[in-house]
Amino acid sequence: MRPSQPLLPRFLSPSRRLRRTNLKGFDSVVKYSICITGFFIATFFLYSTLNLHGEKNLDNGRLNGDSEFPKVTIFSAPRPLISSNGSDLTWARQKLAVSSWLALSDNVDVVLFGRHPSIVELKEGYSSRVAIEPSIDFTFLGTPFFHSMVARAQSTASDISMIIDSETVLFPEIFNAITSIQKLDKDWFVFSFTPNILNFAYQLAGTGHSWFGQDGRMIESNELQEALFKQSEARNCSERLLIAWNNPKLPLFHGVMPPFMYGKGFYELWLINEILSSEIRTVFDASHLNLSLFPENLGTLSSMFSEDYSTRSERTWEYHNNLRVAKSYGLLFFQKTFLSNTPYDIVNSLGQYYFLNEEKGHILAPGTKRKKEILNSLGCPKERNKCSLWQFDNLTLEMPAQIEYKYTLERLLQTVSDENKTVILGISGESYRDMLMSWVCRLRNLGITNFIVYALDPETYEFSFSQGLPVFMDTQSPKNISFDDCHFGTGCFQRVTKVKSRMVLKILKLGYNVLLSDIDVYWFQNPLPYLSSFGPGVLAAQSDEYNETVPINLPRRLNSGFYFAQSDPITIAAIELVVKHASSSNLSEQPSFYDILCGEAGANRVGDNRCVERRTNLTVVLLDRDLFPNGAYKGIWEKRDIRSVCANLGCFVLHNNWISGRKGKLERQMASGLWDYDPTLRMCIQNWSNFDVLFDHSY
Repeated sequence: MRPSQPLLPRFLSPSRRLRRTNLKGFDSVVKYSICITGFFIATFFLYSTLNLHGEKNLDNGRLNGDSEFPKVTIFSAPRPLISSNGSDLTWARQKLAVSSWLALSDNVDVVLFGRHPSIVELKEGYSSRVAIEPSIDFTFLGTPFFHSMVARAQSTASDISMIIDSETVLFPEIFNAITSIQKLDKDWFVFSFTPNILNFAYQLAGTGHSWFGQDGRMIESNELQEALFKQSEARNCSERLLIAWNNPKLPLFHGVMPPFMYGKGFYELWLINEILSSEIRTVFDASHLNLSLFPENLGTLSSMFSEDYSTRSERTWEYHNNLRVAKSYGLLFFQKTFLSNTPYDIVNSLGQYYFLNEEKGHILAPGTKRKKEILNSLGCPKERNKCSLWQFDNLTLEMPAQIEYKYTLERLLQTVSDENKTVILGISGESYRDMLMSWVCRLRNLGITNFIVYALDPETYEFSFSQGLPVFMDTQSPKNISFDDCHFGTGCFQRVTKVKSRMVLKILKLGYNVLLSDIDVYWFQNPLPYLSSFGPGVLAAQSDEYNETVPINLPRRLNSGFYFAQSDPITIAAIELVVKHASSSNLSEQPSFYDILCGEAGANRVGDNRCVERRTNLTVVLLDRDLFPNGAYKGIWEKRDIRSVCANLGCFVLHNNWISGRKGKLERQMASGLWDYDPTLRMCIQNWSNFDVLFDHSY
């Protein structure tokens, strides 16, 4: 019997092996092909079903906060309200507008720029999706700066930022359009001008997709849109620009936006031109889609209580300032004509959005086929919407010879003084205008608005009102002020200081208390409540003494760069003596303050920190140096962390004196971190990193 052996594979010839292998491979291919085909067919039907369902319920998905829908933050600057009792048309329009924004999607948040108390009333009744943001730049009249609004909008964590007029109503189609633009996978910027509706007698049903008419009948949003825009008007639509952009961290254009005052014209023209020319983003004009409207009249409500803010016939200094800014910066400085480039028009054809550029012969649309045929069949809108970019075709940019800024000292005092008729007076010439702005920004950050600026030269005057400051000039302003050599001890310094006491005296005689603060004084907190507590007949001033072992009221240690004077007969009489003495002195006004109020060689000293002027009986209090340190006290300016040092001391302010020269003063303050102005961006420095704390939910 033979031993068992392992079975050997049956021998096949090469040709038979090949044929069998091919047959097996073919069978496998057929089987796999059938499986894959079946899978794709099933997927196609499933996708079609879901897509059909999704298209049908697209808006419902957005209303339910669909995670795939882009997150949008809408920014707006409401106008101050007169009344919330229904008689104020501005109030009613703004309420309707914000409601229409929130109804679009749960993924929409709203940020309202403002500091006026009425903005809190506007927010009431809304969810945590509405927040108030006071930390942008405003003029002293409460007008926000557009460049600061845009910078704030670019700090958002949302997918899309939008800035819109506070009384503009949005329709749901805007998000259909934005979603279509997003699918292009580009960095984009879209704008749309909003037309007027003379008689708007509809109420939002709550979802944003339905409205109630006066007869109580419910009307779908698209039906209402179609009906309303037949009666829309282009009047004043250039002042109600809607802009939106994705990828907010990416710049909108090359360069820096100058300080335009919001709602005062020309910034919309300037911005669109810069973005088109920079070609960082693809630009779309959505004005033809009728995405928004401005309800001029709401049913039977009268507009007699509301300011006609958009009347172009009253061209104020703010409009003239914006025109000057538009012509002084960017491409409009070099070009006489507008639109060296053109945007894409957005066209909605049977629910499909197409993006057409007639001049370039380009079309952007899903897919790559038949673009030429689509372009030929659609073309650009045959009738230009007057509420579009083309309204600027015949725009003339003629500047008046001089901007008429009509705010006198008396009018400014009435406008900015607080409830105690107290003002803070800052004085500056051109060489210190950046330091002036840092001082102003610090006051703004502290919520202090009752300050005025005395400009020593025309350059500072024009710069200040272009920055929205309450500024004035005086016929007694000194001449020949040196740009670099106007520090302590110079003749220029002596001329400048002597006008300070004269101006303080003038304001006191007008019935206002004055806190004079040199602009090199850094404020950590508002000292006015503390200084006011001394009462009438007392002048509170900073001490210039740095030696900690001697009295602070030694001869000529009264600092006339920071003092508080109340408008009472005793104080006025004493300041008159100081002004008279300084006018005949060949020194600055500071020695005159001490020699008159505290007596020559300190003859009127009382204790270690007071003086009493004997003719008027005015009491002078030299302030605690821990609370009001001068520039040499305890070497604070040399400390590594000045904020912590002053926090421990309880400082109200810190004076940047006891240093020679403009350059050294500026360098010391900037290096210390006690600087609140960005001269490159022409904006106050803001801490916008914590954006999400505005809302009760996080992104």
